[in-house]
Amino acid sequence: MILQFVTSFFAAAAFCILFNAPARALLQCGFAGMIGWVLYLELDKQLDTVVATFLATVVVGVISQFFARTYKMPVIIFSVGGIIPLVPGGLAYDAMRKFVENDNNQAIQYGVQALLLSGAIATGLVLSEVLGQMFRRRRI
Repeated sequence: MILQFVTSFFAAAAFCILFNAPARALLQCGFAGMIGWVLYLELDKQLDTVVATFLATVVVGVISQFFARTYKMPVIIFSVGGIIPLVPGGLAYDAMRKFVENDNNQAIQYGVQALLLSGAIATGLVLSEVLGQMFRRRRI
């Protein structure tokens, strides 16, 4: 589990370097990615993969909202870095590989799973943004 913590932290932080995020935000980006990935791993044991991805993304979005207000930076810096460990790149690759190998049934199965996970990520980010706006309006 410690290895999962470390690798997800560095994956998110390294992507933020590629994303040209400010250097002072790299720790927070790595932390958001680490929390999202570890939460996903724990939820995936009990729930469906799509639901686990959705819930982990909502948490990453909420953390990103908090970091954005605390450090006075755009939310996208933290949310993009935070969801990187959750992105189903391996599934998309496997789907394309199966299409090339002419195994269409397996390719469609992998492709649909990748699309469902991508949709869960997008929906989770939108929900966290809506929740953030609701709480901001109540405070005012």
